[in-house]
Amino acid sequence: MDLKKLAEEIVEGRRLRRGEDFSWFKDCDLSSLCEEADFIREKLCGNHVDLCSIINGRSGRCSENCKFCAQSAYNHTNCEVYDFLDEEKIIKAAKENQDEGIHRFAIVTAGKALTGEEFQKALSAYKKMHESLKIDLCASMGFLTKEQLLQLKEAGVRNYHHNIETSRRNFPNICTTHSYEMKINTLRLVKEAGLRVCSGGIIGMGESFEDRIDMALSLSEIKVDSIPINILSPIKGSPFENLPSLKEDEVLRTVAMFRYFNPTAMIRLAAGRCHLTNGGERAFKSGANATITGNMLTTTGTSIQSDKKLLEKLGRTI
Repeated sequence: MDLKKLAEEIVEGRRLRRGEDFSWFKDCDLSSLCEEADFIREKLCGNHVDLCSIINGRSGRCSENCKFCAQSAYNHTNCEVYDFLDEEKIIKAAKENQDEGIHRFAIVTAGKALTGEEFQKALSAYKKMHESLKIDLCASMGFLTKEQLLQLKEAGVRNYHHNIETSRRNFPNICTTHSYEMKINTLRLVKEAGLRVCSGGIIGMGESFEDRIDMALSLSEIKVDSIPINILSPIKGSPFENLPSLKEDEVLRTVAMFRYFNPTAMIRLAAGRCHLTNGGERAFKSGANATITGNMLTTTGTSIQSDKKLLEKLGRTI
């Protein structure tokens, strides 16, 4: 595979489609793959890096049996459990992140879907943040209805996050209390509601590289705007607690591959950056152009200040 030629073709408008032979992604030269992925990133996305931060708005007691999750009621972890946070605490966190120069702020809640009084509390918090702050607002609240998504949009939310987690084939190995198709349908509703779509998944859950390619293809077909790539951090008490950690080169190959399939999306480093050298420096040179920062929920292993320092060193603009 002539990686340089392919990268140039993608910059000129070619898109990789389902049905093509992608087996070469697994064993092509990693250095060249990452270099050309970053060429695509620079040409189509520029040097801007998008920073987002999240707050865990409701924690624990989740009814779903996702094997990776500390908050699932099926898993015996030491997860903190609490109901929806006080509005003042959420708004305070959003302002602190805005003052640090963060671009986006999301309320993330455990559970299949946020409903009833707690959803109304979320709407109230978003309305007040939208009125008093300039930070871009995002939500991650499970399987919401189109009506709820429209209510979030009216309250000032511009982005909705809902991971597909893995490939369609591998999904039943991860979760059985809801389906992959339910996730895809939710993403369709998000687009119909006029919200930007943030969706990605977790690598290192025992999936094959072909599963990662399939996930990248599915996200390309949906035309998502932001793709968080999480690296599994095995949690004691979860079914995946003894899975081996991925080697950094495998993570870099995956990040670069996602850029080829999603050339204009924000490829966002998320949980598990603590497993990468220097906060993921090589990943930012392999096509990534966004990240979750801070330590509100995800195990990034970095801070806002250390991320800024790294990105400025790489010549990126924030």
